Amino acid sequence: MKQDIEEFLGQFYLSIGIDPTNYSWMMRLSLLLLILVFTLLFTRLFRLLLIPFIHRLTAKTKAKWDEALFNRQLLIAFSRLLPPIIWYLFLPMAFATTPTLLLILQKACLIYLVVTTLRLISTFLSTLYELSSNHEKLRHRPLKGIYQMVQLIAILVGVIIMISILIDKDATTILAGLGASAAVMMLIFKDSILGLVAGIQLSANDMLRPGDWITMSKYGADGYVIEVSLTTVKVQNFDKTITTLPPYALVSDSYQNWRGMWENGGRRIKRSLFIDMNTIRFCPSAAEPASVADQAAEAPVNLRLYRQYVLDYLERHPHVKQDMMKMVRQLPSTPQGLPLEVYCFADTTEWVEYERIQDEIFDHLIAVLPRFGLRIYQQPAGADFNRGGAASDGGVRMPS
Repeated sequence: MKQDIEEFLGQFYLSIGIDPTNYSWMMRLSLLLLILVFTLLFTRLFRLLLIPFIHRLTAKTKAKWDEALFNRQLLIAFSRLLPPIIWYLFLPMAFATTPTLLLILQKACLIYLVVTTLRLISTFLSTLYELSSNHEKLRHRPLKGIYQMVQLIAILVGVIIMISILIDKDATTILAGLGASAAVMMLIFKDSILGLVAGIQLSANDMLRPGDWITMSKYGADGYVIEVSLTTVKVQNFDKTITTLPPYALVSDSYQNWRGMWENGGRRIKRSLFIDMNTIRFCPSAAEPASVADQAAEAPVNLRLYRQYVLDYLERHPHVKQDMMKMVRQLPSTPQGLPLEVYCFADTTEWVEYERIQDEIFDHLIAVLPRFGLRIYQQPAGADFNRGGAASDGGVRMPS
């Protein structure tokens, strides 16, 4: 085939009057031009014919992953492998008489092939990341760091292969030489290695997902995880600032993940009312409400009745989650009064709505306190002294 092409080109040069002494370089340039034209046509045909054919083939299958995997970007990245392969195979036709130049050009083709292969791997990993991000079970896993580590390893291997091509040494020999400097390499890539290990632990143990609300006061993080990569975890705080954390800090240190709250659909309300202990007393039997039955012979205490009233109120409240714990309890007394803790769960996880429900509950609980003869403890201010003494506690009045 080569001889036929050379004979055809020789006759063509002779017909246009080119000096036979220049046949060698003209022949070489012509063959090189033919190789370039063939490469362009072959690559163009692949993109115009084979890519649509592959798309039609994947569209006929029931699975959806193959359409996403064999996307246009990936197939175009694959088509970039064709030029260096064609040039490597056909360049000997044009440069057979100049082996030194042929060797240099073929090395350049091999390096170009390694570069395009790395680009193909990068596109393939990006496609896998998009697939996993849309997958129901995988989209909540912090897989970006793992994909980044695989890409980093591929780049390191590619660089070693390119160096071996340039110096005509086996890649395994270069790897053996790098083994002696493993300590230095580990020091350079310490954060990447720790990030990879931490990413695997976070993913395997399902400790962190993009979109989780986490609190890590040590690093000033209190917000939603927006990205988990090889070397950083980005948290968007509620004031819209971004806090970056090293992934291994989420494994070695303690942090609070609020995901369980979102999954249960209820957010905890845990707040105390500090009761003035001077207002806690026995109620007259006549003031006993009809809803309280089987009381002891001794008159009931107003605080006990108030606790029962609060619990009944929580059970009737339309925005308190009834299938989760509800409790009203006393805590150890303090110099600021007797803490009465209200423990329940709102039926929403949205912050603004949660605060509205919590405010509504405690507005009512504070407002109803005087009906039981109780008072919130509050340190006196200047206006209290100006009134010339505290107001009388008044009688115990029960809610109607």
